[in-house]
Amino acid sequence: MDIEAVFTGVAIAFEVIGAVAMMAGFVIAIVLGLRSLARREGGQTAFQVLRNTLGGAILLGLEVLVAADLIRTITSKPSLEDAVILGLIVLIRTILSMSIQIEIDGVLPWRRALLTSGAQVVGTAIARDRAAAGAQGGRSTVDRG
Repeated sequence: MDIEAVFTGVAIAFEVIGAVAMMAGFVIAIVLGLRSLARREGGQTAFQVLRNTLGGAILLGLEVLVAADLIRTITSKPSLEDAVILGLIVLIRTILSMSIQIEIDGVLPWRRALLTSGAQVVGTAIARDRAAAGAQGGRSTVDRG
């Protein structure tokens, strides 16, 4: 068994997971934005929900894609060209991630009191949506059992 082929497969799996995370996040963001509009919370609130949820999904996908790049580079035959390419990819994705995080939180990432990952942003948006849906029905989601 060729170990390089195994790790190449693992890297490809990570790339697929990263892409799926972004696509699923897009669908979740659209659904949550539409639900916010359906609850008559206003266009601005729906836009914020859409924007924050999609941003969180993109962050999650980028984190997984950086991991895929690292796995691919570690397991390939080392060359200066590969190291430079990996460095540029990681730098671009890191700057993009930081920019998205600043857009979502409104503060620099190192100034946040709590660290928040892309998955936490999406999870928080879903939790807020459930709470809002529960409040609209007059009962909390805990009451629904």
